Amino acid sequence: MAKNPTTGEVEKLVIKAYKKADYSDNPVGEFKVSFNPEEYVQVYDIEYNDRQGDGTTGSPMVFKKIKPQEYSLKFMIDGTGVSGEKIDVVDKIKEFFTVVGYDGDIHRPKYLQVLWGTLKSNCTLLKADITYKLFRSDGRPLRALVNASFKENIDDSTRVAKANDKSPDLTHVRTVKEGDTLPLMTYRIYGDFSYYLEVARFNRLKDFRRLTPGEKILFPPIEKVANG
Repeated sequence: MAKNPTTGEVEKLVIKAYKKADYSDNPVGEFKVSFNPEEYVQVYDIEYNDRQGDGTTGSPMVFKKIKPQEYSLKFMIDGTGVSGEKIDVVDKIKEFFTVVGYDGDIHRPKYLQVLWGTLKSNCTLLKADITYKLFRSDGRPLRALVNASFKENIDDSTRVAKANDKSPDLTHVRTVKEGDTLPLMTYRIYGDFSYYLEVARFNRLKDFRRLTPGEKILFPPIEKVANG
């Protein structure tokens, strides 16, 4: 079990909520579990385009993009007092959804950070299934199992910038440097000057002859450029 080096206490999984997509504000809510999950699942998903020519039986897989990662975790909320903390399960579930759920000010679910040990994910709640397992004589639950799924918050431009390799079959983001021209930048990516007009149209450049240093140019896969 991971322990806090300062206090020696076992670190608990924490979910923090934010209203800004860049997480530049202070958290507006925090949910800490009583019992850490025994495991969590991390999904690494890659998307491909299938290419198949006329009269062929094969269908080679062509890399398209890496999808935002997904995480799923299960944790227990216990109201029996076994953990030494007497809690109301229903109230604790309400607290969970208050932290991770919809926010009327931003008109969407909150931006979340899931923190536990080496796990640090900026994400959004996808779904949460609640299973109630023990009940008092009046029907109020004494224990609940939360199975929650989260999706990483990362936009396409950030994701392709992370890839940042030179294959013409991938999307690239490049920052204009002093002396750069669009034909030259196009040649560096595709090995061909001739696609610069398509790149200009793709980026909706008003004047591709005058690029501004620091400006970001998006270079889509060569197949998309070639097809206009």
